[in-house]
Amino acid sequence: MTAQDAPHIPVLLDEVVAAIGPREGMAIVDATFGAGGYSAALLDAGANVHAFDRDPDAIAAGAAMVARYDGRLALYPHRFSAMRSELAAAGIAKVDAVVMDIGVSSMQLDQGERGFAFMHDGPLDMRMSQAGESAADFLNTADDETIADVLYTYGEERQSRRVARAIVAARPLTTTGELARVVRRALGHKPHDKKDPATRTFQAVRIHVNDELGELEAGLAAAEALLGEGGVLAVVTFHSLEDRIVKQFFKTASGAGRAVSRHLPGEIPGPAPTFAQVSKAIRPSEAEIARNPRARSSTLRHAIRTGAPARSLAA
Repeated sequence: MTAQDAPHIPVLLDEVVAAIGPREGMAIVDATFGAGGYSAALLDAGANVHAFDRDPDAIAAGAAMVARYDGRLALYPHRFSAMRSELAAAGIAKVDAVVMDIGVSSMQLDQGERGFAFMHDGPLDMRMSQAGESAADFLNTADDETIADVLYTYGEERQSRRVARAIVAARPLTTTGELARVVRRALGHKPHDKKDPATRTFQAVRIHVNDELGELEAGLAAAEALLGEGGVLAVVTFHSLEDRIVKQFFKTASGAGRAVSRHLPGEIPGPAPTFAQVSKAIRPSEAEIARNPRARSSTLRHAIRTGAPARSLAA
């Protein structure tokens, strides 16, 4: 079985299900439908699932699941940051849980024609929605300073300026293989190196093209506004940039990051905490990593929604 034929395995599935506690009649948002792994587990427990995915391929592939679950699964071909407005249009004001699995999906990585990875040579695309600016559009038109900033910020590439200059000098770039070779030459890649240096550049360009971190921040705010009191927000991330945003979101929303002195009478208190019972970082077991190596870098954080007004609506 090739990687492309291999089934997608949702990471930390047991831990996500345990955090949410799905049961009959619950309304749950699967913010990142993908191959439907989380949705299937939630539906099997009796919940009703509203699933979002901006990738039209994922939505098309999910049609069979919609039929199989006899109306308990609804698919929305939109970014998950639009969950609140899209569900409001469907007459749904509050939900009982939201699960988010951030980043690129296994199916997108394994399809060479989507251009997300250099394991398979393909067009330099990387667009989750299959619309808008592609990776090739960005890399072939942006100046080297802009490219370097993207590589440093989203890929934590320390030699971002060297790589950016090499990219500009090699233009036009049209395939993932071309980009990978340019980066390797710029950084002096050796075949026995443990990690391919092109990985950081591919991550950075993908995050930029899809505005993944901005989407994550907007999605967290939308989930906060959509969850009813006692609802659960569970977020799975795959690298430090994503996890840092989620960790800070929960810290701020729970009031853990606010220092208010009792010695200052008249000090205006901050907004009431919108989340409580924030979990620590939950990592996959060695057994799961052995079963699914892509789970190795995953982290789950979850928390319970309080009855306080969402901060975006409190003003």
